[in-house]
Amino acid sequence: MATSDALWAYRDRFGDAFGRTYFRRFGPGVASSVGIGTYLGEPTAAVDDASREAIGLALRSGVNHVDTAVNYRCGRAERVVGEAVRDSPVDREAVVVATKGGFLPFNGERPDDPAAFVRDRYLAAGIVDADELANGAHAIDPGYLEWSLDRSLDRLGLDAVDCYYVHNPETQLATRSREAVYDRLEAAFEALERRRVAGDIGAYGVATWDAFRVPEGDERYLSLAEVLARAEAAGDAVGPDDDHGFEAIQLPFNVAMADAFTRRNQRPPGGDGHAGSDIDPISTLEFAHEAGLSVVTSASIGQGELANEGAIPADVDATLAGETPAQRALNFARSAPGVTASLVGASDADHVRENVAAGTFDPLGASAFDAVFE
Repeated sequence: MATSDALWAYRDRFGDAFGRTYFRRFGPGVASSVGIGTYLGEPTAAVDDASREAIGLALRSGVNHVDTAVNYRCGRAERVVGEAVRDSPVDREAVVVATKGGFLPFNGERPDDPAAFVRDRYLAAGIVDADELANGAHAIDPGYLEWSLDRSLDRLGLDAVDCYYVHNPETQLATRSREAVYDRLEAAFEALERRRVAGDIGAYGVATWDAFRVPEGDERYLSLAEVLARAEAAGDAVGPDDDHGFEAIQLPFNVAMADAFTRRNQRPPGGDGHAGSDIDPISTLEFAHEAGLSVVTSASIGQGELANEGAIPADVDATLAGETPAQRALNFARSAPGVTASLVGASDADHVRENVAAGTFDPLGASAFDAVFE
């Protein structure tokens, strides 16, 4: 896994080339606030090659935060990430590698009949029970997540990952109550606590799409206070001391999806550690900051949409640093108070260079970012 000494050494090697706040505390040390994502792209050998080259270039250029998931590009993304990290001249201990489990992955390509694939690969083999599935292809029960983590480590070819996310747990709300989802998350966290003690993961968290952005009454809403309380309970159940490994959340954040900053939908915990219903809500970013959680933003340039001229509102665009729309969009995400790192996918060398160069600019300060929404 990444170590404090190696992460700080990476920062010392590249720090002078970037803006003042480019490297930020993450995990056991510091990591780049621009991360490379691996979600988009067809499941082909050509994309594999391009993505491998892009990740390698990013690591050599000052980006040491790489994010993937067991299901990305039909299971191919993890393999490419592992190859890029293992083949890089950059020390593995200087790289933060994050992956996710929750969605049932295909085996390198999209099958003609996905439902039949799930039945044959997962249900018939006893890897997951049908009762645990949501939307036909999502599970977070401990047995499945441990199986998924093992597959991730195999594909990556690494002994451990630095952060393991439970992927889009709000998907489970389609088939069960919110309280039942919290219960399943607690059971999942207990399993991840055991894997943390075993040295297979450095930390864990949840990667969401809707859960922390929507209003409290929305059917896909989850309380971050309750999720954190369940992690604390899991840590108490497994660990020998008062500790837990829940350290990060991931969610979409960009100029067009700024809900994590603008919407007050998270209630701080009361005396029992759970969400206090009589306490005024605050934003997800504020809650995470006060709780000491790292926040990693996905869709930081709107999956490429915000890289187009005119996509960012002119009055906001004028406040942002960067030579291109993509750089300014990325710096918007990095500017939000409480954000640790912003992910952007790239499989093109020029795009990698453009994204890396965004880090040479200092993002907005907290007061200037607040002013954008006045």
